[in-house]
Amino acid sequence: MGSEPPSSPQVVEDGGEEDEEELSGGEEADLRSSSGRGSLLTRRGITLRVLLKDGLVEPGDGVLAIHYLGKNFVGDLLTDGKIRWVETGQIFNSPSAWATHCKRLVNPAKKSGCGWASVRYRGQKLVQYKTTWLHKYQPSADMSLVSEEDDDEDEEEGKAAVQADDKNKNTKPGLHDVMVSRRTDRERIPVRYCTLGTRDAARDPHTLVELSAFSAINRFQPFNVAVSSNVLLLMDFHCHLTTSEVVGYLGGRWDTNTQLLTVLRAFPCRTRLADRDSASAVEEEICQNLFMRGLSLVGWYHSHPRGPALPSLQDIDSQMDHQLRLQGSNNGFQPCLGIICGPYYHGNQGVASTITPFWVVPPPEQRPNDYGIPVAVEVTYVQDNFLTSDVLNEMMLLVDYYRAAPDLVQFNQYWCPDTTMMDKIKGSLSCHAPKDQAYSQILEHVYSQLGSMN
Repeated sequence: MGSEPPSSPQVVEDGGEEDEEELSGGEEADLRSSSGRGSLLTRRGITLRVLLKDGLVEPGDGVLAIHYLGKNFVGDLLTDGKIRWVETGQIFNSPSAWATHCKRLVNPAKKSGCGWASVRYRGQKLVQYKTTWLHKYQPSADMSLVSEEDDDEDEEEGKAAVQADDKNKNTKPGLHDVMVSRRTDRERIPVRYCTLGTRDAARDPHTLVELSAFSAINRFQPFNVAVSSNVLLLMDFHCHLTTSEVVGYLGGRWDTNTQLLTVLRAFPCRTRLADRDSASAVEEEICQNLFMRGLSLVGWYHSHPRGPALPSLQDIDSQMDHQLRLQGSNNGFQPCLGIICGPYYHGNQGVASTITPFWVVPPPEQRPNDYGIPVAVEVTYVQDNFLTSDVLNEMMLLVDYYRAAPDLVQFNQYWCPDTTMMDKIKGSLSCHAPKDQAYSQILEHVYSQLGSMN
């Protein structure tokens, strides 16, 4: 849900003193062929292009990340080995160029970025992939070519957390080779709404905000909400499939007499958040499905894959926009429910995802430039009798959509030392089980498809 990239992205080449050299395609071919890879590459010669061509990394959206002094930066790895910063769309020729640029935004005195030690690909430092390349193709290489780059004294605030995490991984021999990399960056600490004050363009739009209770702002919840267990199951399934953020819509009915909002169906968006071209077609298909089922649009959901299920400032604005749009031009009140699902946040209790329904109360009239107030919505969860064919069909469509995705969750890896990612998703979905116990046998077919995807 970041900013839309500019149409002509700026290419940034400056990576500081330590920026690795860019090699031409011919030079890379020479490095590959000479003496059967016996001619040792310098650490500057191993580029992202080399790692891509040799299959150690794959291009993908949001697979690169930097955490520096409490700030998070996310990047896309392009097929030519360049990096696109998600927030602005700027293109960087190398990890060091991107790291230096990002770090200077936070600390203008920073002279270099230690790119390979600072940038993480799917949770692991790029320097580890460089080491793997050398081990595989040049086993006689001096590993100090890699390690000398890994000593940026202020590269991360979370070194203690990294050490503790490494210690935990080693408690069960062998698992660290397949363990899903936990985020070792400092957790984004949610702020209280009362600390925000007036809108500030310099404030990070990804700042998380704690939810208030309606009673805390001297209000009653103006509507009741009932959510079907099949809605939660499909939504939770969707959010578990990928390490990237996903979004979907909620269909149901609004009864003006009882002031009851009933959420009966989830409609996952099988598209990427940055894919503006296909978004309209996907939304049109969902609108037709709503109409065919006699349902109305009553809300939306999205995921925070590895973070707390709390709204960011950007989410608050999006929710307010949805509320105003759903209200329409007749000024008749109809609520719009927002739901955030946090499947892989390690602060969750057990394997179950954290699911947070919320709504936004407009700021006071005397403070129109304040942010909207995010409030927790009390919900009644209704257990369905059985899984519908609609839900099962939608699950299989999602499996097909993400089958070849570079950010597909590796379900054979480990969520924690005794729990695989497959165990994790099964355990979480069991929280939304229908009354008919045959559902588990039906879902085994879906799980077998997931297992065959990795």
